[in-house]
Amino acid sequence: MPKIAFVGAGSAVFTQNLVGDILSLPELRDDTTFALMDIDPERLRTAEIVTERLIDAHGSKARVEATTDRRGALDGADYVVTSFQVGGYRPSTVTDFDIPKRYGLRQTIADTLGIGGIMRALRTIPVLLDVCRDLEELSPDALLLNYVNPMAMLCWAAGEASSIRTVGLCHSVQGTTAELARDLGIAAEEIDQLAAGINHMAFFLRFEHEGADLYPALRELDPPELNRVRYEVLKHFGYFVTESSEHFAEYTPWFIKEGRADLIDRFNVPLDEYPRRCERQIGEWQALRDELEGGGELATEQSHEYGAHIIRACETGEPYAFNGNVPNRWEEGLLIDNLPADCCVEVPCVASAQGVEPQPVGALPRQLAALMQTNVNVQGLTVEAALTGRREAIYQAAMLDPHTAAELSLDEIASLVDDLLEAHGERIPSPMLTR
Repeated sequence: MPKIAFVGAGSAVFTQNLVGDILSLPELRDDTTFALMDIDPERLRTAEIVTERLIDAHGSKARVEATTDRRGALDGADYVVTSFQVGGYRPSTVTDFDIPKRYGLRQTIADTLGIGGIMRALRTIPVLLDVCRDLEELSPDALLLNYVNPMAMLCWAAGEASSIRTVGLCHSVQGTTAELARDLGIAAEEIDQLAAGINHMAFFLRFEHEGADLYPALRELDPPELNRVRYEVLKHFGYFVTESSEHFAEYTPWFIKEGRADLIDRFNVPLDEYPRRCERQIGEWQALRDELEGGGELATEQSHEYGAHIIRACETGEPYAFNGNVPNRWEEGLLIDNLPADCCVEVPCVASAQGVEPQPVGALPRQLAALMQTNVNVQGLTVEAALTGRREAIYQAAMLDPHTAAELSLDEIASLVDDLLEAHGERIPSPMLTR
């Protein structure tokens, strides 16, 4: 009878997808308790209604509890799903985009790396660690399924500072597998792939169909309009990255440059994409509320998220393979030999009654490891700043960020960091605000 706690359940569309996935599995349908927690009572009530309606739609005997008390939701939890956004779209995300623009620094998503990813991590790591501390006291054997970005930095911090079993979950690998399968005219379930690296910068080391390498066919394709960045990286680095072009464009120094509209046009880079998505998601949430109040039907088809299948595997013992974000140092060795021992990597994993077991992949091609290291540098310094309060590490993280460093001088980067820390104020813990 698992208890699954959702911290940030007010992300109602995501909650709807994952609850629906869980209820679609016969082994979990009737004996599960959903403990929904959010700091926003209005959003929490919407998530509660969504969950109740899904339970009814599946003919389930599952139970639902809703609370604004995080400790109450976590007490006795077997699994914890995190899906919160500290500071919200307004003011925090808007701040992360607007202030860098004054310096001529443009971004697309700003939730994983870059100056926006750094600031989001500084706001979010302390909250995730508060969740972990509650779990250490209340539910020390719980499995934490983290869906919050910046994924690598958050899971790195949790691995350093908490004993709670944590795995970070993303939909990059399965989403890109399906996308490339469509490009090639092949059923996604027929693809045999191996992906590894770091979150949002894992690469397909193997991509095959019926024993045949699909890379030659990929190289022959005309790059789809929305995917020019990734096909360009394939051309120069030899492998296909698992995260989208709009994300990847801001993890490197090559695609977004002030005064270079030719690059933006050539690679179809969607500047300010995340604010547009946030506005759209706010509209979707309002539409969901209106639909619920009007008695509309909820969709019950499965999503492509891993979470429900991991929980089923842990409960039944039937193994489930997926890609997860975990510490590179695992038991007696490294999961990826040529990345730092303390970083967070995204590798194949197997969930079963024994929990989550990552699978070692050996050494990556040297050019891929080198590309990832530029991002790991930023991640590690940001985690250090969050765990120690060392303000200098924030400047150093920003100065080593590939995109930021390609646009701004050292003095400009320091000034930008100061402006952002001041603007975020109390949303970032006080030690990092001290000059």
